[in-house]
Amino acid sequence: MDGEIIIANPANLKHQLIGTFLIRVLADDAEVLELGVVLSPPFQMKLASSGRKPDLNFVAAAHRDRLQPTYLDGPADLVVEIVSPESIGRDRGDKFYEYERAGIPEYWVIDPETERAEFWQLDAQGKYQLVPADAAGAYHSRALPGFWLRVAWLWQQPLPSVDDVLLEVGGATYAQRLIERLRRRGHLPEQ
Repeated sequence: MDGEIIIANPANLKHQLIGTFLIRVLADDAEVLELGVVLSPPFQMKLASSGRKPDLNFVAAAHRDRLQPTYLDGPADLVVEIVSPESIGRDRGDKFYEYERAGIPEYWVIDPETERAEFWQLDAQGKYQLVPADAAGAYHSRALPGFWLRVAWLWQQPLPSVDDVLLEVGGATYAQRLIERLRRRGHLPEQ
């Protein structure tokens, strides 16, 4: 950022597993429900003051015009950063304020070591507000309508099955969309 070179240490196994889990869950949900696209590094998000490669970007269908062949031109609708020991300050400091200034509507900070997840959403004044999980331990995304995440899933060993999570989150609506896709491809008879 601003000519500064930042050398990042490689992510550890927990970081990678949680990142892969979130990418798969969010990408499948977004694809099946036609909400947008989920991108992972090294795809760059170019903002006014920097270029970042978040652990996960979600770009809503309404903002697909921001997608260029090698980068996202402007803010994503949701950014997820998974904290590693060397990135704590950047993820909770520099990136937090940079993403807020850029108008990224939703920012998740996932810390596998402390098993802490923070979910931030922009308020009407353009400032991030911490949004807690509900009484059942689920966080409800505003950027992905209808999507929720049981926070405890992130700390499970092993992580839950992506299919099981998507069926729990999307229920019959998610299952019906998959059935419709199979019918269109001729894998199921018409009713």
